[in-house]
Amino acid sequence: MTRTLAALPGAARRLCLSRRNGEICTREDGHRGLHHRTGGRLLWSDLQADPPTCTGAGEPAAPAPTLPDGYPDGRALCPVCWAFVVPVNGALAPHDSWRGDETREEADRRRDWFNSFGW
Repeated sequence: MTRTLAALPGAARRLCLSRRNGEICTREDGHRGLHHRTGGRLLWSDLQADPPTCTGAGEPAAPAPTLPDGYPDGRALCPVCWAFVVPVNGALAPHDSWRGDETREEADRRRDWFNSFGW
């Protein structure tokens, strides 16, 4: 099974981002054994993991406020997984749950947006 991984250059460690009931695994990428949240109260296998698709698809959406550089470029914020998603006909398009930014630049811009507009 292929998992999407946090791929932030310079990050101290890469995390496994498998989800269960919306909770993200807090173990390092490539770990053996069950996925879990810190504290071990929630444990799950790959078979029990949430599907990668987000249940927020189809929710009403409008483009999010923008930073001076235009970020998030007309995308709306998904209230379920916190991904920025292109709205289609006033609703969130089908998308995978947010599982980490692809680049350090995207992570920095996302951080600036949340610091400016909150969540």
